[in-house]
Amino acid sequence: MKKQDELVFLPLGGSGEIGMNFNAYGFGPEHDRKWIIVDCGVMFGRETSTPGVDIIMPDVRYLAEQRDNILGIVATHAHEDHIGAIAPLWPMLRCPVYATPFTARIVAGKLEEYGLSGKVKLREVQVGGSLTLGPFTLDFISITHSILEPNLLAIRTPLGVVAHTGDWKLDPDPLLGEKTDEAALNKLGEEGVLAMVCDSTNALNPGSSGSEKGVRDNLISLVGTLKGRVAVAAFASNVARLDSAARAAKANGRRLCLVGRSMHKMVDAARETGYLRDLPPIANEEDAAELPPHKVLYLVTGSQGEPRAALSRIAEDNHPGVALAQGDTVIFSSRIIPGNEIGIYALMNKLAGRGIEIITANSDDIHVSGHPARDELSQMYRWLRPKIAIPVHGEMRHMTEHARLARALQVPQAIVPQNGQMFRLAPGRCELIDEVPSGYMHLDGRVLVSESAGLAKDRRGLGFAGIIVVTLVLDEKGRSVAPAAITTEGIPEPVEAAIRKTVDEHIARAGKRVDPDALDETVRRAARRAASDAWGKKPITRVTVVEV
Repeated sequence: MKKQDELVFLPLGGSGEIGMNFNAYGFGPEHDRKWIIVDCGVMFGRETSTPGVDIIMPDVRYLAEQRDNILGIVATHAHEDHIGAIAPLWPMLRCPVYATPFTARIVAGKLEEYGLSGKVKLREVQVGGSLTLGPFTLDFISITHSILEPNLLAIRTPLGVVAHTGDWKLDPDPLLGEKTDEAALNKLGEEGVLAMVCDSTNALNPGSSGSEKGVRDNLISLVGTLKGRVAVAAFASNVARLDSAARAAKANGRRLCLVGRSMHKMVDAARETGYLRDLPPIANEEDAAELPPHKVLYLVTGSQGEPRAALSRIAEDNHPGVALAQGDTVIFSSRIIPGNEIGIYALMNKLAGRGIEIITANSDDIHVSGHPARDELSQMYRWLRPKIAIPVHGEMRHMTEHARLARALQVPQAIVPQNGQMFRLAPGRCELIDEVPSGYMHLDGRVLVSESAGLAKDRRGLGFAGIIVVTLVLDEKGRSVAPAAITTEGIPEPVEAAIRKTVDEHIARAGKRVDPDALDETVRRAARRAASDAWGKKPITRVTVVEV
């Protein structure tokens, strides 16, 4: 180790928001740091805020500019908000990717979708294994979450150890996969932890998050009380929940049928990596449709009201292979992710309107969170005893409360980071040393664009107040030779008439000879102001000058 070596922490996604996790650790002198990236995830666009945008990713230009010093991307687990941006951002980063077998299998499928198979060095790390990348040695410590093979990373450097938790909870009976390695965590704490970078999602929630075992027992009992067809809507990534639904079907004399591409993908990946070996036989949609109603259980995607997912199509009664009717039941074995309320309630209303019974976790204990509540957070701090607490993976209210809890547990220092802030981690102090460019990248159809391009903002404007396009025709001397052509979209007729009157008046007042650029801006402002005066809204306004 050199005297000028530093250990730094840089979040570019996932701090101040739930989703899009992207955290980088650098080691070395300021002019020549080696970097590792922990997780590379996405958020999903919403029509209300980012119309037309399917996926939102972190802006990683700062690291892309020094990609020769990036040693690798290390995935803690296979949720989309931790691995979903690996494939689309890899051409900017061009580094190896490391993950345990199940996560690696999911990543491999995504790389194939992007035509990157064979181009990306995807390396498997065994469950409970270790990995050395330059000055970093990473120990993969098994924890529990709502997916297979979640890992806490003990990141060892010459300047100290950082415990990066990823997503986790303390589930005494996760049903599938490894239990939390409490012995390894306690040993790590005894060795000394410089900093803990930790999940904050449920920092406001008292108690503990609960166990998958309880959900399984309740699902089995609940399905036994139902008479018609049953559809269980769950997150496809929660393989233990899928297994529980299968066991609930078998225990009640029903055949399991998977509906939705992601359900099949997760089951295939789990089987290929050694899980779900005793899953009951699965019926295809055609065979399930021929079964008596009380003999089938559908496991479906779309618990968050996604319009293209299987459950939305079933609710619209236009799914090609699955139909539900009065007397059937949909069980939402999931939580409502904040921001999805409108879509989920609209979906439930469609189902209820067709006489389909709806059961949610509000009335039955059929879902538990995959994130730690306050008692679990407190236990993790007791095990690891870090000198510095760094809450991530949460909105500001979650992270601030997490930091308050850490201080109450006598952690010497707790900071609340924001994306783009770089911190120096040292035995005596964590301090902010720089702020680097950060923000969002939007996957807009098949095109990756920066949020700063303003496309989403323009579309919101179009959705709110429409657009005015004015075309002016001038001769070579700047004289108007034809009436202005005005085209509008999304604007009421009386407003169009007011715009026409104002544009004509301004052209007439401009006289016989005009400066085209000046006339362009004058007409644009006048048209927009006329719309505002007549309507109370300011449409997007464009003016084109054609010289003939």
